[in-house]
Amino acid sequence: QVQLVESGGGLVQLGGSLKLSCAASRRYFGRDLGRTAMAWFRQAPGKEREFVAAISGSGSYMDYADSVQGRFLISRDNAANTVFLQMNSLKTEDTALYYCAARSGPFTQRNARLYSDWGQGTQVTVSS
Repeated sequence: QVQLVESGGGLVQLGGSLKLSCAASRRYFGRDLGRTAMAWFRQAPGKEREFVAAISGSGSYMDYADSVQGRFLISRDNAANTVFLQMNSLKTEDTALYYCAARSGPFTQRNARLYSDWGQGTQVTVSS
């Protein structure tokens, strides 16, 4: 099982930036994180959890939701067991609890049900 711990959330003004981090432990059976696709999801109050961005195990492929394309950048440092989400030009509608997720296999998915491991979330609030 992969343990995930998010950090970097907070309160930011409209148009500002934040960088989220997700520190991941290695899988118990030794499967390295290079074979584990990672993603960020978010959930706003009263809304369902939604896909934000995902990155392949190697880091060579990234996928973004249309709502964040061009503003957010997902990256990973497998040596440091960490995934990042750089968020720029933040909007009030980006306010949500942001979750890091991992799935067995190197390929990205947008379906939250295909991710087996989740962090506790970090709150991002964008004020106007």
